[in-house]
Amino acid sequence: MAIKLAIAALVLVAALGAFVATRPDHFRIERNAHVAAPPATVFALINDLHRFDTWNPFRSEPAPGVTKSWDGPNEGPGASFSYAGGESGDGRLTILESQPGERVVIKLEFFKPFEATNQAIFTLTPENGGTRVSWAMEGENTLMGKVMSLVVNMDTMLGKNFEQGLANMDAIARGAAPASGASAQAR
Repeated sequence: MAIKLAIAALVLVAALGAFVATRPDHFRIERNAHVAAPPATVFALINDLHRFDTWNPFRSEPAPGVTKSWDGPNEGPGASFSYAGGESGDGRLTILESQPGERVVIKLEFFKPFEATNQAIFTLTPENGGTRVSWAMEGENTLMGKVMSLVVNMDTMLGKNFEQGLANMDAIARGAAPASGASAQAR
């Protein structure tokens, strides 16, 4: 009886492993919105990581044990923002590419709680007196990502954060205050 149970468990594990292996190797999450400001204004909010943190839906409010630091130039390629501690874990954002008024590419490095390296791509297009902003994140789906995709829809989960961030960006670009980090996370 124990042998039959062990064989059944092995078959189940092998089947689950085979199914996980069929999950996509690459992921892309993307949202876009109209921001009521010209591309130059929107670009400045993305290209300067000090300003990025004013609308970023993942920003953390100052808390004991959370540290933030900026390195490199104030804006553009080489500008870097690091965070450590708190619920967000540890990570770093580094601007790789910067085309004024058009595009910013950011390398996202996550160190804790899980290691991953992805890219965020912001594309700006003039539209109706403002800017159409596309925010995409893409990267390789690790084994952990493939397993998690069986129980969590990352596009839906992170997509809500992207939508909130774009709404925050619109508010900042128009001179209004964005939603707080806590209420942004709850939406």
